[in-house]
Amino acid sequence: MRSRERWHYRRSLASRVTLLTTIAVGLSVAFVALGAFVTTRVQLGSSLDSSLLERAQQAATQTTLANSVRADIPPWALGAGDIRIAFIDLDENPPIFSADRAGDPRISLGEEELAVALRQEPFSLRTVDTGEERFRVVAVPAGASGQGQALVLAQSLAPQERVLGKLGFVTVLFGIAGMITAGIAGWAVASNGLRPVRRLTGAVETIARTEQLTPIQVEGDDEVARLATAFNQMLLALELSRTRQRQLVADAGHELRTPLTSLRTNIELLDQADAGGLSLPAEARAELLADVAAQIEELSQLVGDLVELARDEPLPTVVEAVELAEAVDHAVERVRRRAPSLRFDVDTTPWVVQGETGTLERAVTNLLDNAAKWSPPGGTVRVHLDRGVLTVDDEGPGIAEHDLPHVFDRFYRSEESRAMPGSGLGLSIVAQAASRHAGSVRAERSPHGGARLVLELPGSPSLVDAHS
Repeated sequence: MRSRERWHYRRSLASRVTLLTTIAVGLSVAFVALGAFVTTRVQLGSSLDSSLLERAQQAATQTTLANSVRADIPPWALGAGDIRIAFIDLDENPPIFSADRAGDPRISLGEEELAVALRQEPFSLRTVDTGEERFRVVAVPAGASGQGQALVLAQSLAPQERVLGKLGFVTVLFGIAGMITAGIAGWAVASNGLRPVRRLTGAVETIARTEQLTPIQVEGDDEVARLATAFNQMLLALELSRTRQRQLVADAGHELRTPLTSLRTNIELLDQADAGGLSLPAEARAELLADVAAQIEELSQLVGDLVELARDEPLPTVVEAVELAEAVDHAVERVRRRAPSLRFDVDTTPWVVQGETGTLERAVTNLLDNAAKWSPPGGTVRVHLDRGVLTVDDEGPGIAEHDLPHVFDRFYRSEESRAMPGSGLGLSIVAQAASRHAGSVRAERSPHGGARLVLELPGSPSLVDAHS
C-alpha cells in the first residue's frame, strides 16, 4: 500500500491531474454510454413487443388467416414479410409455422402458447433461441369458437441486434475518442494551470542556487499569487535576519579588535621586558598587569553579551515566578561593589514576573551599570519599582535627542560614549529581555538632569496572583 502511494506521489502534478481527469471523464462517458445503450435496448424491445402484440391481435380477427397458414401461404403474401406465422388448433397435430421449410430454423412452441390456446392467459410474449437465431414470439387467442385455437407470430431479433451492435460499437468508439480528448484537454489544462507553479518553483530553485533573495514577481490574486506573496514575506524576513547577522558579525569583529589589540600590546611589552633582561618598575608592571586584567574582563563581558544577543530561541516552556524586587536588590548590591563612590536610592514594591531569573537579573544589572557609568563620582542613582515599572535615573549628562531612538540598538554608541569603556550591547540585552517577557523599555530625560531608563514587565503583585 505504501509503495503504491509512493509511486503515485512520485509522478508529476501535471501527470496526476491528467490521469485523474481522464479517469473521471472515462467513467462519465462509460456511465452515459451504458445508460444510453440500456435505454435504447429497452425502448427497442418495448416498441417491438407493442408492435408485435398489436399486429397479432389484429390478425387474430381475420377468419381466413388459419386457412392461409394451413395452405402454407408465405407471410410476405399476407403483408407480413418480416414475421413468421403459426396457427394453433388443438384438433390438429402438430401446429406448424408457415415458414418451417427446409433451411429455416425451427421454432418450437411451448406451454406459454398452449396456455393461450386454452384461454388460461390473455397472451404470451417471450424470446425463443433456436441456436441459430433469436425470435420474439407472441401468442393471442384466435377463432370465434371456444378453446383450442391461438395465433402465434414470431419476429426475428437479428435487425434489432444489429442496430444495438452498431450502437455499442459507436458508443465504445466515441467513448475512447472522448477519453483521448479528455486526456489531451487535461494535459493542456494542467500545463497552463500549473505554469505559475512551475515559474514559482524555478524562482525558488534560482534563489536556493544563487542565494540571492530577490522577491518573486506576483501575478493575479489566486492561491498561487498568495503563495508567492507569502514566500516574498519569508524572503524579506530571511534578508533582514541575514542583514542583522552580518551586522552583528561585523560589529562584533570591530568591537573585539580593540581589546584584543590592546591586550596583545601589553603582553608583548611584558614579554620584551622579560626577554631583554630589563626590569620594569614595580608600579609600571602592576599597572600593565591591571590593564591586562581589565581588558580580559572587558573581553569576557563582550563575549558574554554577544552570546546573550545571539540567543534567538523563545522562552522555555517551563518558566518560574521571579520576584522582580529581589532581582533589583541583588543587582544593586553587585553594581554598588563596582561603583563604591555612588549612592543608590532604592524604592521597590513586590512584583512577580513569570520568566527567566538570569535574564531578568542581567537586564536590571545592565540598566544599573549604564546609570553608574554616566553618573559623576558622589552622584546618586535612583531606582524605583512600582507595579512592574522599573525606573532608573542617573545624574549624568543625559541622552541627546538624536540618540534617544538608537540607545537600544546593538553596538550603538553616542559620540560622548566612544571614549568610555563598553561595547554598546548592554542596553540591547535589556531590550531583548523585555521583548522575550512581553514587556517594553524606553529612554527618557530624567527630571534630575540625567537619563531615565524605564523597563515595564507584566506580572502581578504576589505569587498567588501570578499562579492564578
